[in-house]
Amino acid sequence: MKSAVETLDATTVKLTVEVSYDELKPSIDHAYEHIGSQVQIPGFRKGKIPARLLEQRVGRPAVIEHAVNDGMPTFYRQAVAEADLRPLGQPEIEVTEVPALTGTEGGLTFTAQVEVRPVIELPALDGLTVTVEDVTVADEDVDQRLTALRERFGTLVGVDRPAAEGDFVVVDLTAAVGEEEVDSVSGISYQIGSGNMLEGLDEALTGLSAGETTTFETALAGGEHAGETALVTVTATTVKTRELPAADDDFAQMASEFDTVEELREDLRGQVARTKAQSQAVQARDALVEKLQDGLEIPVPAGVVEAEVHRHLESEGRLEDEEHRAEVTTQAQDALRNQILLDTLAEQLEVKVGQNELLEYLVSASRQYGMDPNTFIRTVDEQGQIPMMIAEVGRSKAVAVALRRVAVVDASGQPVDLSEYIGTDEDDAAEAAFETTTESVDVTDALEADEADEVDGSEPAKA
Repeated sequence: MKSAVETLDATTVKLTVEVSYDELKPSIDHAYEHIGSQVQIPGFRKGKIPARLLEQRVGRPAVIEHAVNDGMPTFYRQAVAEADLRPLGQPEIEVTEVPALTGTEGGLTFTAQVEVRPVIELPALDGLTVTVEDVTVADEDVDQRLTALRERFGTLVGVDRPAAEGDFVVVDLTAAVGEEEVDSVSGISYQIGSGNMLEGLDEALTGLSAGETTTFETALAGGEHAGETALVTVTATTVKTRELPAADDDFAQMASEFDTVEELREDLRGQVARTKAQSQAVQARDALVEKLQDGLEIPVPAGVVEAEVHRHLESEGRLEDEEHRAEVTTQAQDALRNQILLDTLAEQLEVKVGQNELLEYLVSASRQYGMDPNTFIRTVDEQGQIPMMIAEVGRSKAVAVALRRVAVVDASGQPVDLSEYIGTDEDDAAEAAFETTTESVDVTDALEADEADEVDGSEPAKA
């Protein structure tokens, strides 16, 4: 098979592929077998009909068309691999030549125009320094943790005063658009300041006592009247406040494994420190990506962005919302630039994803979706999303490996040890040794499988 690549721009190439008759012949043979299994001719069993009779029944062009469409994905993937391309979208395929309708002359020639990952040059990791915040735990941090714990054990009690921020109010609501009442609810408990209901509700309830009613205007967020301005009537039937237990030794014994509140506070201090240390790893990741992107022009394929924006807006039913389209387009471009950067980094670092790492990621993802891990893994496998999952793990691991190559310091200039969160080279070596009897997945292969698995969007060849 011969192929040539023409670069159209930084993110688009055109492949011209020539497949000889001999290379196409297995697909032609398969076409005869497949068509023969569906055609009935008296005196012959299915699958045993001579090729000459099949051609008389369905025509040689139908056989060639079937063979071309059957072999096209394989030929395309082979050409992509030989050219060392990284497709980001589906190709536009045009068949320009097919084998002769008689004999064994001629071959298949087609072109494939496809958007690809651009080639970018990342700065050297050696010598890079990223800075994160210091880990300092103030008494106020511990107080906030302790208050949050006390709130879990608090009780709601009614109060005879106007409602204030943080109070819990049981409300009755009606909403009217013009003269029509479009919605109503009763006995709903709402905490002032939470902001998870109608815009303007917090202001309306503040200062309202039990039994009092007020009205306000707001834009409805959902339903058939979404976006319309409604007059909302709200009545506070009950005003309650949360009373917290005293922060003493009795509370410590009730709410924790500790005997004294000082022991509990010390444990909470450690929790805050661990949370802030973990935050350092997130800060380091973001800072590294920002440094790698600094001054780097990363072109993004317009077609890939447009397809993602269309899917996003279609799922929201907002295809005609041009203002939102512009916002989503910017987000899609930024996300794709970040993906291109991390995929390139993963390849340069020759990152491999172990089966245990993939399994851990899949189990974690299943929890986020509230699904049984086995069911989740089976579902993503059936949907062909495993390569995408491998690529995502590879991107995260690439950042972790890269962070081991750079200097990470806090705001005071002191080195920061992130090995608990990003692992070590020794950990990777041990993982690789453990999996010598299994299989480690090359991220490059996973990306290729994810990006160029099928030749969708191409027109069937016509002989």
